Amino acid sequence: MNYLVDENGFYGEFGGAFIPEMLRVNINKLKNIYNKYRNDSKFQKLYREILKNYVGRPTPLFFCKKYSDKYKTKIYLKREDLNHTGSHKINNTIGQCLLAIKLGKKNIIAETGAGQHGIATATTCAMMGLKCFVFMGVIDMHRQEMNVIRMKTLGANVIPVSFGSKTLKDAINEAIRFWINNNKSYYLIGSTVGPHPYPQIVSEFQSIISEEIKIQLKNEGHLNPNYIISCIGGGSNAAGSFYHYLNNSLVKLIAVEAAGLGIKSNKTAATIACGSKGILHGSMTIILQDKYGQVLPTYSISPGLDYPGIGPMHANLFMKKRVNFFNVTDKEALQAGYELIESEGIIPALESAHALAVLKKISFNKNDVVVITLSGRGDKDINVYKKFYNL
Repeated sequence: MNYLVDENGFYGEFGGAFIPEMLRVNINKLKNIYNKYRNDSKFQKLYREILKNYVGRPTPLFFCKKYSDKYKTKIYLKREDLNHTGSHKINNTIGQCLLAIKLGKKNIIAETGAGQHGIATATTCAMMGLKCFVFMGVIDMHRQEMNVIRMKTLGANVIPVSFGSKTLKDAINEAIRFWINNNKSYYLIGSTVGPHPYPQIVSEFQSIISEEIKIQLKNEGHLNPNYIISCIGGGSNAAGSFYHYLNNSLVKLIAVEAAGLGIKSNKTAATIACGSKGILHGSMTIILQDKYGQVLPTYSISPGLDYPGIGPMHANLFMKKRVNFFNVTDKEALQAGYELIESEGIIPALESAHALAVLKKISFNKNDVVVITLSGRGDKDINVYKKFYNL
């Protein structure tokens, strides 16, 4: 079964480009430039060289001995937290900034929730000599203050968004609004959301993750993993982790959503568990909405997962039953994150901690090979861990 995008920008029944006519020219130019360079050897060589020499790829695939003993299986962590800037986000920002330069754009617009995409964008813009504007909800700015300081230090103009839920959804709304009025800028989306070709672009730049996993597992003596587990909000790190295994039915793919205070509460961000088909930020996908089609407010202790939708690629994977979706509460994620800290000396981002928490929900065989993508490091969340555990 083909799980990738078709020529019209759809993943099955999901995707497309539902956008104002004022953005149509920009979207078409982006689609054309990406189709020109996505398989261009010189472009790809430059992209890979920057990933190697600036980002520090390949990231390690770390075997967790104590963790594996506890869960009686073989657990590996794909260490995206060891990238420059501390997450997987920079895999995408470097690729898209190179595209922006090809388009002659010098002003970059971005949105961020946890701050990791904002930092990756600000870092890449500083390195490439581009101006950077980052939209961020004021609630996220408060709970991710250290990342706001880092973005400003890197020269980014961080623009607070103080309407709506004041989190990631509204940061994207304002970024798109700004883009409409400043269409000479380049909008650098951080996840596999938005109008085509953005979900395709982000998933293909992030596919470096599963490309490396295949090589690294082979070096460990494993042909395939039995499971790949990733947290999911919009879905960029999940797309990258799953990409090269989508057509391999031997590999079970698991995505873990943020349940917040529980899927039966009004404080959740579990799109697949609680959502329905609708249009959000330019694409047909699955979203959290009321019976009138109004997008519902979301909640998660993890700002990177605090989003009322999911990328169209993942909506299709859910409908076709290729990916199994779980959801994890705030408390479960915090407990799982602290368990990794104590057992392996690694502080995971709260987003990644959701993926770790699903280990308690699955019965593994002792010879199973389980790969969990550690999408980011938890420095930004240390005050949350401190408060929860009274440190």
